[in-house]
Amino acid sequence: MFGIGIQELLVVLVLVLLVFGANKLPEIGGGLGRAIRNFKRATSEPDEIDITPGKKNEKIDKDDKQA
Repeated sequence: MFGIGIQELLVVLVLVLLVFGANKLPEIGGGLGRAIRNFKRATSEPDEIDITPGKKNEKIDKDDKQA
């Protein structure tokens, strides 16, 4: 798993537990899960660029004709 063994993973988890404390770990995990979910949703959605000929272009053309 990414070249990380069980011992290294346990050391990292113990350090995280010492730094953040047991009460903050569920909040950190929940925030990380929401961030990953939002990232996946954002990458799978199509871009919301409207490329249809719109009323803005027609309005500009009408203004040019009146001038």
